[in-house]
Amino acid sequence: MKKIGLLSDTHSYLDDAVFKHFDGCDEVWHAGDFGSLEIVEKLSTFKPFKGVYGNIDGKDIRVSCPEHQRFSCEGVDVWMTHIGGYPGRYSPLVKPEIMINPPKLFICGHSHILKVQFDPKLQLLHLNPGAAGKHGWHKVRTLMRFVIDGDKIEKLEVIELGER
Repeated sequence: MKKIGLLSDTHSYLDDAVFKHFDGCDEVWHAGDFGSLEIVEKLSTFKPFKGVYGNIDGKDIRVSCPEHQRFSCEGVDVWMTHIGGYPGRYSPLVKPEIMINPPKLFICGHSHILKVQFDPKLQLLHLNPGAAGKHGWHKVRTLMRFVIDGDKIEKLEVIELGER
């Protein structure tokens, strides 16, 4: 069993509350648009860390974080990318692969819209944690926590950090 802390779109701002909310997590995952390498460094020294770069991230972040990460966590096939789209409207960059070989858990950021959606056609769970930073048009900064236990994704929590 692993408890995961998930965030995205920090845009160079990392609220200290993130560390409080993710203290009991086994791993922290970031779905892109860090904004600065300092965010990558703070998260990766805090907990075991996985991250993908976003469209605003420079070469320094792209060296340490790939565009896509596909990995197994417990018994769950996970695919994390920054720009992925939504069930029924996947990004052209991921659509061919996702249609042929869908993961069980598909994570993306980019939209700043917190979303949890099951894709019945592909039998996958789509998560977008919204935006944890202060830059963008979102009104409330958000994070997610969840548990992967064997092949189950459960105990999903949405955490509001306050207004942008």
